[in-house]
Amino acid sequence: MQQGLRRAVPCHRGQRMTCKNPFLRGAFAVLATGLLSLFSATAQGAVAPVSTRGNEVLVGGQPGSVAGSSFFWSNTGWGGERFYNPQAVAWLKKDWNAGIVRAAMGVDAPGGYLADASNKQRVATLVDAAIANDMYVIIDWHSHHAERYRAQAIAFFQSMARAYGDRDNVIYEIYNEPLDISWHDTLKPYAEAVIAAIRAIDPDNLIVVGTPHWSQDVDVAAADPITGYANIAYALHFYAGTHGQALRSKALAALDKGVPLFVTEWGTVNADGDGAVADGETAAWMAFLKANRISAVNWSITDKAEGAAALMPGTSATGDWTDAQLTASGARVRAIVRGWPALDAGGWPRRRLRMSSIADRGAAGSAAIAARAP
Repeated sequence: MQQGLRRAVPCHRGQRMTCKNPFLRGAFAVLATGLLSLFSATAQGAVAPVSTRGNEVLVGGQPGSVAGSSFFWSNTGWGGERFYNPQAVAWLKKDWNAGIVRAAMGVDAPGGYLADASNKQRVATLVDAAIANDMYVIIDWHSHHAERYRAQAIAFFQSMARAYGDRDNVIYEIYNEPLDISWHDTLKPYAEAVIAAIRAIDPDNLIVVGTPHWSQDVDVAAADPITGYANIAYALHFYAGTHGQALRSKALAALDKGVPLFVTEWGTVNADGDGAVADGETAAWMAFLKANRISAVNWSITDKAEGAAALMPGTSATGDWTDAQLTASGARVRAIVRGWPALDAGGWPRRRLRMSSIADRGAAGSAAIAARAP
């Protein structure tokens, strides 16, 4: 042994896992803390973080997309609210292989959040269930007039960011479907204000911004995009019975301008939510989305007597749905979701805790060891 170096005092068998050397005790403590954090996160389950790069949405750092279903309006008394339960979410994951759900929180319509705050708890129930089932979840400010309620939107999303901003599962949709209003003068300023409020709390979870004309004019938004914030995508909505190649061309124009798109709502039927399944256009749209790795969230999980509903009237709200309980749209969407391409998240570990949390603990522990070193 070289002069001036101290021999480390070993931990001896028979000492009941105690060690007299403070350096080794500290090392073991940090190692145990790090492993416990990692194992705990893995045991709890997780999803890879969602981000953007150019016109791509990345999942775990790799281009990818997910598919699943939106729940119906959460509004009290509208009928769809009874499906906002953990069992329905778990069934969508287990039987449909859904990777994402959307909590469509009604805002200003009768029975919505502004009149009945219990809508917020319905959203929280879906978010918690999605996290428990290793799914993504969209928190949707489901309004056609959100610019009138900017202050309320900011307060709501601040609350959601504080509660769930450390969960990679969460995606914020800050405006469902604007009507024919100006992107530059109305929608963009609204979006920038809400985004700033979220980013002050949650620096990186994906934020999806609604676009003019029922979230169809993505090319207009792409020509004057939001800058200064990372991980922003733009909402594209379509209904296969109404929208075809013309809207796909607008989507391509937006992609060509370098902005990422996210289909937070689409239907197999007409834009009014009714009618028969448009099989040909549904197939064309799914091919387009898969080719461009754009995520797809179908409208909707409800038993309302309309073409877009996934479930027959009177169906149980808690899952275990048989084929006979699915509508024509529900059966078609289930097949689409079950067959959606698997994610390649670049080997990203499955966890809920962000790696930065574990790294911070390790760095703090290393500093403690260094301070105790002889």
